[in-house]
Amino acid sequence: MKNFWTHMNRREALKVGAGIGAGLTLGCLPAFDKSVAEVVTKPIPSSGEPLCVVGIGTARNFNRDLAGADLEMRRQVVEQFPVLGGNLIDTAPSYGGAETIVGNLVDEIGNRDKLFLATKVRKQTLEEGLAELEASFKILKTDMIDLIQVHNLVGIDIMLPVLSEWKGAGRIRYVGATTSSGRQHEDFADMMGREKLDFVQVNYSLADRAVEDKILPLAADRGMAVLVNLPYGRGRLFDAVGDRPLPDWASEFDCESWGQFFLKYIVSHPAVTVAIPGTYKMAYLTDNLGAAMGRMPTAEHRSRMEAFYDSL
Repeated sequence: MKNFWTHMNRREALKVGAGIGAGLTLGCLPAFDKSVAEVVTKPIPSSGEPLCVVGIGTARNFNRDLAGADLEMRRQVVEQFPVLGGNLIDTAPSYGGAETIVGNLVDEIGNRDKLFLATKVRKQTLEEGLAELEASFKILKTDMIDLIQVHNLVGIDIMLPVLSEWKGAGRIRYVGATTSSGRQHEDFADMMGREKLDFVQVNYSLADRAVEDKILPLAADRGMAVLVNLPYGRGRLFDAVGDRPLPDWASEFDCESWGQFFLKYIVSHPAVTVAIPGTYKMAYLTDNLGAAMGRMPTAEHRSRMEAFYDSL
């Protein structure tokens, strides 16, 4: 199976997704040439707990009413994700019905103990924030949420003390804050300098490297795990490479697709803990988790990847 994904771009991968999904429906997981033990993990700095460097994001693709084949695709992904070595799923109340879909699927499958669930709170007032938090526990159908993040700095001064208190009480395990906008980076860095957080979540990709200047070094200095959203730049990276084949030197870090090329660039940064690409089909899941396996780009490779992308 090693060569199955070689030089396969995301559009081509989708063509085989239906076949993979059919195999799973029949209870036959497709062959996967790398063992779960080979999945690359990184530790959460505040605890040392390891996380697979590639997780799942649920914005957009889990955020609507789903049924039939659409829902079955997500069920297969949630079920097989920990089987293949993954653990972190990131969601939010503001992602439409994403929390509901994740909560229902995890409950039906019964694999909550194998997953690291992260969600968010985004309310301006204490009363609204508490209500949203309590709703997340009910919707996700769990007594404990691994990580709750203040979403896009909304209500940060009000909600962080609550989250810290809940962490002390054991209702949540980790506290964080997020942004997905370059316009917030300066305020976000200021917040990181004064608050004690387990996690931060930021936008980062080959197409958007602004966090490298200040936020990523600050996270390393402050002992904060880093989740990366928008790792494909909302599709811009795939559009940029088009139908080009991977450069030959991508094999030097066991890269077999453009998706893996883009993800390996991110997770090879020393400060990054987990990238969370949107993942709702088995073709995506298998390809994305391939980026958590094998050799990672060196500093020299990363510079070459940047020069390659910038030349497009």
